[in-house]
Amino acid sequence: MTALDPRLQQRIRQDVQSMHAYAIQDSVGMVKLDAMENPHPLPEGLQQKLGQRLGALALNRYPNGRVNDLRVALAAYAQMPAGHDIMLGNGSDELISLLAMACDVPGASILAPVPGFVMYAMSAQLQGLQFHGVPLTADFELDEAAMLAAIETHKPSITYLAYPNNPTANLWDEGVIARLIDAVGQQGGLVVMDEAYQPFSSRTWLDQIRAQPEQHGHVLLMRTLSKFGLAGVRIGYMMGPKALIAEVDKVRPPYNISVLNYECALFALEHVDVFSAQAREICAQRAIIFEALSVMPGVKAWPSDANMMLVRVPDAQKTFDGMKARGVLVKNVSKMHPLLAQCLRLTVGTADENRQMLDALQHAL
Repeated sequence: MTALDPRLQQRIRQDVQSMHAYAIQDSVGMVKLDAMENPHPLPEGLQQKLGQRLGALALNRYPNGRVNDLRVALAAYAQMPAGHDIMLGNGSDELISLLAMACDVPGASILAPVPGFVMYAMSAQLQGLQFHGVPLTADFELDEAAMLAAIETHKPSITYLAYPNNPTANLWDEGVIARLIDAVGQQGGLVVMDEAYQPFSSRTWLDQIRAQPEQHGHVLLMRTLSKFGLAGVRIGYMMGPKALIAEVDKVRPPYNISVLNYECALFALEHVDVFSAQAREICAQRAIIFEALSVMPGVKAWPSDANMMLVRVPDAQKTFDGMKARGVLVKNVSKMHPLLAQCLRLTVGTADENRQMLDALQHAL
């Protein structure tokens, strides 16, 4: 690739030029277990029905009020608390970016435990905000004292708490989270509970919001349909107090959800039983994988409430390369953060994919 014209370099932010673009691994011909996708395709009968429905859409028109039908359907599916509203994004990534934009006031910053989802820090950088990462403990639990100190010192505009976390796949202590939410509220900041992996989780923070609404007036809850089974459709949604959602929604681009995307999502919600059955199968396979990993010499696996498993091996790069040579693609997260040294992230696939993954891991070790 030829170098960028020096004159054009002057027009592009220096921090952007020093960044690396988000890398997507080539997965052609591989057992793809690197991106926490639902491995189950839409059943053939539903594929035909969806194709007919999408083919009848008016693609020559901008998205219309039908997008509000999706908002209503998602609110019902999630059992949205009273007094709340819902906002849609082109995946959770867009919602994270829009939050940074909406909260970009002088001195604003974003805080999150690390290791965590990379978009929290990236959204801060791209919007020109400070990002404060607070390391988890060695067992990937929240460091309550360090979090409270960081909240007191930095007074962040936004604090992200992923529930469960990516890439560690664990749920944090409810009491600790409640105290952090209270501390952020006392500082006048927002808390975003990111429940991207909710279909596979044993708990949801919505239960706490419903039980104690007065303690959660500064809390937004974010989810995505990507893990539900629609990663290619790109629908994220965020719920929160109506007045708060109304302000954030002002920075959302018009027509950010395409007619194809919202119609796919509506169709899926009409067949939620199919996707719920897939989630149950993924959770069952997750238990099988964890049991197999727990007796595998040289492997340390952590319990998971998501559709992925974090494992530590003696040599992450060698193991990753060995698995890839056997046609199985996972995610090497060992360089993301010091706490993730020698760690791989394994997505839960179908029963056959998981057997191939475990066999490849065993041989690569």
